[in-house]
Amino acid sequence: MKFLFQTLWERKKAMALIIALLLLQALCELSLPSITANIVDVGIQQSGVDSVAMEKMTEATFDALQPLLAAEERAYLSESYVRQDGEDVYVLQPADGRKARKEQKSRLTEILTGPLAALYAAESGEGMQGLSQEEMEDLGGTMLEQTALQRVIREYETLGYDMGDYRMRYLWKEGLLMVLLTLGMLFFTVLLGYVASHVGAGIGRDLREQVYTSIMSYSGKEIDRFSTASLITRCTNDVQQIQMVAVLILRLVLYAPILAIGGICMIAGTDTSMSWIIVLAVVVIISVVLLLLKFAMPKFKIMQRLVDRMNLVSREILTGVPVIRAFSREEKEKERFEEANRELMETQLFTTRMMAWMLPVMMLIMNTITIAVVWFGSKSVAAGNLQVGDMMAFITYAMVIVMAFLMMTMMSVMLPRAGVAGERIEEVIRTKTSVLDPQDPLDDTLGEIRGEIAFHDVSFAYPNAKSNVLEHLDFVAEPGKTTAIIGSTGCGKSTLLNLIPRLYDVTEGSITIDGVDIRRITQKKLRSAIGHVPQKAVLFSGDIRSNIKYADEEKITDSMMENAAEISQSQEFIQSKDKAYDSAIAQGGANVSGGQKQRLAIARAIAKQPKVYLFDDSFSALDFKTDQALRKALFAYAKNATVIIVAQRISTILHADQILVLDDGKIAGRGTHQELLRNCETYREIAASQLSEQELRKTEGGNGA
Repeated sequence: MKFLFQTLWERKKAMALIIALLLLQALCELSLPSITANIVDVGIQQSGVDSVAMEKMTEATFDALQPLLAAEERAYLSESYVRQDGEDVYVLQPADGRKARKEQKSRLTEILTGPLAALYAAESGEGMQGLSQEEMEDLGGTMLEQTALQRVIREYETLGYDMGDYRMRYLWKEGLLMVLLTLGMLFFTVLLGYVASHVGAGIGRDLREQVYTSIMSYSGKEIDRFSTASLITRCTNDVQQIQMVAVLILRLVLYAPILAIGGICMIAGTDTSMSWIIVLAVVVIISVVLLLLKFAMPKFKIMQRLVDRMNLVSREILTGVPVIRAFSREEKEKERFEEANRELMETQLFTTRMMAWMLPVMMLIMNTITIAVVWFGSKSVAAGNLQVGDMMAFITYAMVIVMAFLMMTMMSVMLPRAGVAGERIEEVIRTKTSVLDPQDPLDDTLGEIRGEIAFHDVSFAYPNAKSNVLEHLDFVAEPGKTTAIIGSTGCGKSTLLNLIPRLYDVTEGSITIDGVDIRRITQKKLRSAIGHVPQKAVLFSGDIRSNIKYADEEKITDSMMENAAEISQSQEFIQSKDKAYDSAIAQGGANVSGGQKQRLAIARAIAKQPKVYLFDDSFSALDFKTDQALRKALFAYAKNATVIIVAQRISTILHADQILVLDDGKIAGRGTHQELLRNCETYREIAASQLSEQELRKTEGGNGA
């Protein structure tokens, strides 16, 4: 959760704009119920008269008020109203300044409410004329004010006011204000949605970029730690969760407390006697949410792990379809998929069912609030302490407050899942690669790389492994010579090759290039000098041209590309295609054969023109004729480069200048083919398993082809 809010905090300017828009939107929304109350109470019930402080009054009314006022009040009334020349009418003289006028109106309301109510009662014969001033004040405040306002309406009618027109002017004014506020709220809502969506999309973009950048910097150690399926989930599903919740936070989570606080403030100005209803409702809502989260929160964390597992199983099954069919394992793999799918479904169902309780409970709370407000509000209306419009406004504000807390509680359901996604993304971003560039690289000192690779007492163990995969390796691979590595499966051949471009770093010892430890130069400098063809040939979606020119599409010319294709024996099958080098390559090279894929991967390395070639069993899918032709062309082309070949076939490495025989991670033999046949038992066993007696005798004598 902390990571999510830190990500939002990094966009301070956008956050400030969004908060400003939320405040304006809330101001518009919270003003509407108050205007509705005014329309009902003032516009309809009071004919548009909103104040006891009359604009004008007759001399008769002015005189009738005098006995009902104290000396100080009479003096203030005389200061405020001036008799109009030639008429028996007193006109209100507004004070200078808005604040002064407001204070004047408030003071006149305080002075005139009781006396005007008494006059109205006396004139109407409604039984209030016998009440003293103190008894009048004991009446409900709303009832007293309403009675006084009725006297004002009667006074305006006496003065010749058209009260129908007076009412309509007030209703038009309030209605127009309501329309403007509604349009303002619409404008701010749309603008807020645009800004929030822009910020959310930006967060998603930046997080994907950070995750991708982190993954691209990882060594094999970090990739193995997370697994490819989990990294894909974190880069897609988890980032999407963060992006979606970020938008909701900006539009709802920040808006909810603003609405709640604003609603509480507005209610405080309406009638605080029913505030306990809101407090009780909020307590119930929070209790329900905490109860749900207690059971649902652990399941959200489990769900993310199950999504990882689902992706892993799906990826394995989809990439292994040919093997699955070849071994008739469709039903077994279907069962494995269904098991992962069922576990994810059951967890999702549990959380969904838990959350399904929330909506009906919240609706029950909201409807109960409405009933309670109407029940207790009607009593206040009957007692003269509350007007109908104010009760309507109270109901609306109560719903606003409850909805605000409902929004926060709904987000409290989504935030935990987003929090889990944030933790997973943060874990990827904060995990630093174990293969780092030196602080003071020797790139300039090294100069142009010749390509001499030397292992100095190198040992290596994979993370968390109990023993070394490679132990105490010492050898030199020189430019212009071919070094071959052979051995049984699992003896560490591919691992040895992966140490040279620093896909992993050695555990002990050192590897040097031209006498400089490869850890003392930058990875870019090192890898720019290496053409690596991995054991599993990898092609990228695009075309043949983009795959061969993958190292640098601008630097590698078409002639260099065609030369690399010819050396790798790819020219024939490329030219047989309708679009030749512009022929499409499907994802993973699915539309070319295994041998074609290997040759294109070899062509990609050749086109780079590296100083060091690393071939990790890269000729295994080639027939003997193609293999022989490729190696002949390659060795002639790369005669000044260092070539290191990992191979399983003796025929591939017969003419290597140096052959290393690996056995259980150690060098069991070193020398040429003939020397190893004489001196290395392990090599003789490998050769005997692949060559006939006649071929062995011919190669042992050095006459083999």
